Amino acid sequence: MAIKDVFLPLVGQPSGPALAAIEKCVAVAADLGARITGLALEDDVFVRPKVVFPNGPESAELSVVCEAGDMQQLLNAFTEAAARTGTRAQSRSGRVPADQIASTLAEHARFSDLSLIPVKAHDSRTESIVESFLFESGRPLLLCPEQHAGSLRPEFEHVVIAWDHSARAARAVGDALPIIQAAASVRVVTVAEDKTEAIAQSGLSLVHHLREHGVYASFETVKSGGSSIGKVLGAWAQSHAIDAIVMGAYHHSRLNETVWGGVTKTVIGQPPCWVMMSH
Repeated sequence: MAIKDVFLPLVGQPSGPALAAIEKCVAVAADLGARITGLALEDDVFVRPKVVFPNGPESAELSVVCEAGDMQQLLNAFTEAAARTGTRAQSRSGRVPADQIASTLAEHARFSDLSLIPVKAHDSRTESIVESFLFESGRPLLLCPEQHAGSLRPEFEHVVIAWDHSARAARAVGDALPIIQAAASVRVVTVAEDKTEAIAQSGLSLVHHLREHGVYASFETVKSGGSSIGKVLGAWAQSHAIDAIVMGAYHHSRLNETVWGGVTKTVIGQPPCWVMMSH
């Protein structure tokens, strides 16, 4: 199925990296030929001006006004990016209680083929939003690392599939098939200390499956060397100039990954490039 309708949540502070990420996400929609919907949400709370002396109450009130304009700045960046790229776009905004923002965004994501999510590195609010999308939207996600937004390309020429033989990884491959088919090169990678016959057979089976869809991929294993799989994948992707990683999310329980760490938590915390995830 082609990707024709994408969703972009607009939340947080309009920092330089955040605005650059919005622009890149809109560029991805343009490259896909998809319509993009931007939804800006902010906390539905009364903000009481905080008077701080000796500067006086005027400076505090000005701070509140600036905070109130954050959502509009995000919306402006979105509409301007869409106009520059000629992308079909629609924007919406609203106010909901802070503890309902993530779930409200996830509900809206159900009416799209793909959600594009700007990710601020090691940010608990961003991680909460990503996890809500994974578990509540029923749709795949494409993570955009804000810290690398300036150097990201909106075209995915070089794609790697992080293959761990799981059902979630298989679903991610199916969800990402339009992107995989459009790529110039596709590599299937399994992180493992030893390339056993079972690992090799699984990887080659995926390669043969992809060939039926016109994708000529290669398969290889990468040793972890004692590092976490998430870090190994990130370092490998950066050293091989990979545009996008395709992977399944939360092979282990979310609680286990929260307590002990895991591939999904590592990648969400600091995506090395575009990352397409499915659960």
